Amino acid sequence: MTFDSHRSPSPTLPPSASNPPFGLATAVFVVISSMIGTGVLTTSGFTVALVGSNELMLILWVVGGVLAACGALTLCELSAAVPESGGDYVFLREAYGPTAGFLSGWVSFLIGFGGPIAASSAASAKYFLAPLQLDAARAATAEVVMASGIVIGLGIIHCLGRRATIRAQATMTLVKLGILVALAAAGLVAGRSQWLTVVDRPPLTPSLLLTMASSLVYVTYAYSGWNAAAYVAGEVTTPQRVVPRAILLGTGIVTVLYLALNVTYALALPASEIQALKAAGGLEAVAPIAQLAAQRLFGSRIADPLSIGIGITLLASVSAYVLTGPRLIAAMAQAGQFPASAGRVTAHGAPVIATALQVAWSLVLLWTASFEVILLYAGVGLALFSMLSVAAVFVLRVRQPERPRPFRTPGYPIVPGIFLLGTAIVTIAVVIERPVVAAVSIATIVAGVPVFWCWNAMRSPART
Repeated sequence: MTFDSHRSPSPTLPPSASNPPFGLATAVFVVISSMIGTGVLTTSGFTVALVGSNELMLILWVVGGVLAACGALTLCELSAAVPESGGDYVFLREAYGPTAGFLSGWVSFLIGFGGPIAASSAASAKYFLAPLQLDAARAATAEVVMASGIVIGLGIIHCLGRRATIRAQATMTLVKLGILVALAAAGLVAGRSQWLTVVDRPPLTPSLLLTMASSLVYVTYAYSGWNAAAYVAGEVTTPQRVVPRAILLGTGIVTVLYLALNVTYALALPASEIQALKAAGGLEAVAPIAQLAAQRLFGSRIADPLSIGIGITLLASVSAYVLTGPRLIAAMAQAGQFPASAGRVTAHGAPVIATALQVAWSLVLLWTASFEVILLYAGVGLALFSMLSVAAVFVLRVRQPERPRPFRTPGYPIVPGIFLLGTAIVTIAVVIERPVVAAVSIATIVAGVPVFWCWNAMRSPART
């Protein structure tokens, strides 16, 4: 079986009054909501606990922001040159062929979207239920049930069509930004006299440097999502202009907000206290870092409303993943790499079957997996494929020099080179520090190869 990588359609329909295209605002909202999720609300606690320093934690977030910016700038060129829905899947298919494209879609479907949907919905439910102070057993059941309702409910909204999607995503993203900006601003004001908790860098040893490098996986996970607009490029008005702008605007806004939030955490909680919490209750004890910081800065009276507010902010993240993930499945189906029914789109621009499949798989993960394992498991696999995606800019410039490129990566080839080098260091460090999780992630990728061969074998008779 062969695929024509230049002619695969995007899951889209002509614009109409009932089926409007996505504009710049919606594309930016998708990027912001995809980036701001469980990461910044949990992984800062993990990072401080592991490296033992607020100052080093902030340095890692700056490094993560630089890597995200380099990746985003590179992806702008790819998304403008290949303005189809499907994101990394489309870029890898164009640069390396159908096998690489399939593996990208395989990993993204199983881990890249399924994992964040499960983790973000579970975290949202946890924050919503916290004021009820349920016992551990009842809380665990209630959280999974509520999280399942969140995933299903948002899936239904996105199945109603683009107009419903535009309204829902805009509303949730604006509420999210309002809550987090308010938290960051109030935290910086309340903690302005605590700057000594930020200046706490310990001596740098080889062991600590390795820990810092491996801990950066939590940070890069939090920054992941800067490529989200590319997954809906085929449904964006003038995507060659709008998608690069959305990627850059969304990434810039999120980077500034992340740094402000992490300074707030650092002002509120000394690294020694975070490590003490970890020693007493494991990494899960420092996961709700935003709530811990707010309690310290503003008092216990803020705990309940803040918990509900954080739960609301996470809804926008779940929504963005439920929106973008099915576009990938639909793009694969329309390229002949997934059952054809998943590529169907309703008159209102919704890939209903693809959305149902993504929701169903996310529910499986929600009921069976833990957040930290999903995070590390996803981090390794997605890092490898983000490297392949960024490297595609080199491949396509060589193989397709005549292709129109409305946006060219500034600082090429240094900018994509920085992303590739930094991401490679992080991935190698995680493999050294957490070999079992890394091995399982890599095994999942490799398992996609026989699946691809079997899929081709089943379809070949129908093509002859």
